[in-house]
Amino acid sequence: MKELKTRSGVMKFPVFLPDGTRGIVRSVDSLDLEMCGIESIVVNTLHLSTKPGLTTVNGAGGIHNYMNFHHPVISDSGGFQVYSLITESKAGTIHKDGFTYKLEQDSDKKILTPEKCIQYQFKIGADIIYCLDYCTHPSAPDNIQEESVDLTIKWARRCKKEFETQLKLRKVKEDNRPLLFAVVQGGNNPDLRKKCALELLRIGFDGYGFGGWPIDDDGKLLDMVGYVAELIGTDYPKHALGIGKPENLVKAYIAGYEIFDCVIPTRDARHKRLYTFRDYERIQCIDDFEEGFYKYLYLQDDIHIKALKPIEEGCDCHTCKHFTRSYLHHLFRIGDTLAYRLATIHNLRFYTRLIDKLRSFDE
Repeated sequence: MKELKTRSGVMKFPVFLPDGTRGIVRSVDSLDLEMCGIESIVVNTLHLSTKPGLTTVNGAGGIHNYMNFHHPVISDSGGFQVYSLITESKAGTIHKDGFTYKLEQDSDKKILTPEKCIQYQFKIGADIIYCLDYCTHPSAPDNIQEESVDLTIKWARRCKKEFETQLKLRKVKEDNRPLLFAVVQGGNNPDLRKKCALELLRIGFDGYGFGGWPIDDDGKLLDMVGYVAELIGTDYPKHALGIGKPENLVKAYIAGYEIFDCVIPTRDARHKRLYTFRDYERIQCIDDFEEGFYKYLYLQDDIHIKALKPIEEGCDCHTCKHFTRSYLHHLFRIGDTLAYRLATIHNLRFYTRLIDKLRSFDE
C-alpha cells in the first residue's frame, strides 16, 4: 500500500511516528514536528487516561486540538504498558476480561477491558485506534503464548463490537470514522502466529500490527516479523509496533510493513546520541542501505568542544542549518533544555529523511 486515508488526512507510506505517549513528543512542540517533516504521531491510551485525563482531552475537542497537531494520530491501546506493569512490578493481574492494574503505589486499582479500551480511544479522538491485546515475551512458555493468542482474539472480537456500538451512539458517518487495527500475537511460535492472524482477518479490521518482541537479544529483527507480514498480505496496512532502529526499520519495510513507531530517536537525542548518514546522497536504491549506512555522534565527547560545523553536513534540519556541534556540546554541558529540543529536531529529521528515501524508491 502507498497510502491510507484517515479522517485527519492521508497517511503516506512508509511513515514514521514518534511517540507522543502523554500528548507530547518530548522536548518539541507541534510546530517543531511539522518542521521536521513528521506527518503522524502515536499516543498512549493508558497514560492519557491518567494524566491529564480523558475528560480533559475530550473537552478540548480531542487530541488534535489539545496538542495542536492536526495530522493523523494513532492511539495505542495501553495493553503493552499494563502488561509491563504487571510483569515488572507485579502491580496487577491478567484475566479473561482484561487487565487489573495500579499505575502508582498509592493509586486505586483500575480495570482495562476491551470495551473500556475502545471507549477511551473514542474520547481521545485518534484517527487509528487499537484493539486491546495480551502481549507476551518470546521466552514465555507455550501455555502462556496460547492464552495470549486466545485472549487477544476474544478481546479483538469484543473490541470490534464495542467499536460498532460507539459509532452508532455517536452517529459517526462512515467517511468520518476512526480506523480500527488489531494486533497479531503468538511469540515465536509460527502456528500460534498463524492462528492469531487468520482469526483476526476473519473478524475483519482496517489494519494489523505486529505484537510482542520483534527484536532478538543481538538487536536484530526476528524472522517472525516477516512471517506475520506474509500472513496478513498486501491488502491491509501493517504496523511494525515499536520497531525503530534505522536498520530494523529498513528491514521491516522490505518485509512489507508501512507504519513504524519508536521512542529511540527522541530518547537518544536527550542522551546526547545523534544519528548521521554516512553518505545520504549515495543511497539510490534499497540495496544501498547496507550495514553501517549511518553512524552515531556522541555530543558529550570533548572532540566537539570547538567543532564549528553542523551535526551532519547536508542535513536540512533547523538545528544543522543554524547551530554547530560546539554549541550543542556547550548546551548539554551547562544543562540547558534547549539542547534537548535541538538534538531531538535533528534526530526526527534524520528519520523523516530516511522515510523520504524509502518513499522515493516507490515512485
